[in-house]
Amino acid sequence: MSKTVASVMTGDPYSVTRKTPATEVAAIMRDQNIGSIPVVEEGYLLGLVTDRDLALRVVAEGLNPRTTMVEQIATANLHSASPDESLDDVYERMSIWRIRRLPVVENGRLVGMIAQADVVHELKDKKAGQLVDEISQPGGGFFGRQEVGID
Repeated sequence: MSKTVASVMTGDPYSVTRKTPATEVAAIMRDQNIGSIPVVEEGYLLGLVTDRDLALRVVAEGLNPRTTMVEQIATANLHSASPDESLDDVYERMSIWRIRRLPVVENGRLVGMIAQADVVHELKDKKAGQLVDEISQPGGGFFGRQEVGID
């Protein structure tokens, strides 16, 4: 029987609200050594902001990071996993979508995060190598993501 997402996910991940300034998000990412932070309101997942979002949607656009709020740059309509899903299923979806990190959601509420590294450590070496190869293919970036802020 395959392990589940709940058995390897990071529970109670750092999160921000839609009104968090980009500078604060960047500081959390730096201090916690993480590349993405879920955007939540009253525990419900609204979106995700990544280090790439900060680079492309704030810096490259010349926006002021002190006055740019997460709701202006986060990605909504996310792919996610559920805690009871098997790692094999999540592995397949991460490969297809070329995603390195997934929020873990139960009844709309954020309960954790699962990263490529979490899956890789639990899967056989062959599958892990395939996952890294597939996710790292050119053009993976925002595949399947909707490039809009949170309303």
